[in-house]
Amino acid sequence: MGRKRCVGADCSKMAAGCCGVKKQKLSGSPGSGGPGGVGAGSGVAGTGHCGSDLGIGSSTSVAGAASVSRANGLGGPGGSVIGSGGGSSSTGGSGGGTNALSPATAGYSSSGLSPNLSPGPGSGSGSRKMVVSAEMCCFCFDVLYCHLYGYQPPRTPRFTNDPYPLFVTWKIGRDKRLRGCIGTFSAMNLHSGLREYTLTSALKDSRFPPMTRDELPRLFCSVSLLTNFEDVGDYLDWEVGVHGIRIEFFNEKGSKRTATYLPEVAKEQGWDHIQTIDSLLRKGGYKAPITNDFRKTIKLTRYRSEKMTMGYAEYIAHRQHHHYQNGIGHPLPPYNHYS
Repeated sequence: MGRKRCVGADCSKMAAGCCGVKKQKLSGSPGSGGPGGVGAGSGVAGTGHCGSDLGIGSSTSVAGAASVSRANGLGGPGGSVIGSGGGSSSTGGSGGGTNALSPATAGYSSSGLSPNLSPGPGSGSGSRKMVVSAEMCCFCFDVLYCHLYGYQPPRTPRFTNDPYPLFVTWKIGRDKRLRGCIGTFSAMNLHSGLREYTLTSALKDSRFPPMTRDELPRLFCSVSLLTNFEDVGDYLDWEVGVHGIRIEFFNEKGSKRTATYLPEVAKEQGWDHIQTIDSLLRKGGYKAPITNDFRKTIKLTRYRSEKMTMGYAEYIAHRQHHHYQNGIGHPLPPYNHYS
């Protein structure tokens, strides 16, 4: 059984762990001692899905991580979660660091939900009212649009400003290829958190070049709010398609590594428990053969998420047909059908 707790102590800043896009073939059969991951020696994400080398290259905790607080029964390992190959501003990760992007707040309002919008798989928990909303996706689109076109940032939104760990994911095109995914396990106030990670995921994911104006009409935005963090004693004590997982382990050199996948990843990739764990180990940089004995040494935290996804077309429809009042003093962006 899982043990609910406030995660936070000894947590490194981390590198992306969000969404599955392209299926991978995993070598090794479940339960075998073979790689069963992305490939022997592969410590690099960017193979079609986020979820990667969290805290890669360092066993050092981020200063202040132990003081991460639990909010609304939530709470998770502290620290930014950014794309593979890139470190955050205070991590030992490889590559360049991310800058804190904090557009000035300004009143934001919204109304109406598109009938085409629905929460993502695994969203919510039980009968608890969901917090994530389409307005959050609209707000992310507005933030990105204003940044790319040099307009004043959108006004303060009216949805809740409670603190949550969160991810912002961008996909592009008919096949919804991953275009950026960065988030944090630290609980952040949603207004500032979504502003920051909208731009960080769009412009600072080291796996991709910064987004451009031309890409806007083909984008899809997903907002994931992470909830219900639980330590579990058994690395198999989680449900595919329901739980996201974060693992901590020590590599061959004795350095602590961490890695995470959001709840939808394993199901989208068609992985079972063992394949998911082994993929995470490879993403975290573990290069040795993976044995059952080693899997049992993993410290695993499971969590859930509320997820909402919106495409650019729905975003425009929201603003036009529902008289979307976002406080931006410029014309609506042009509506373009997919080519």
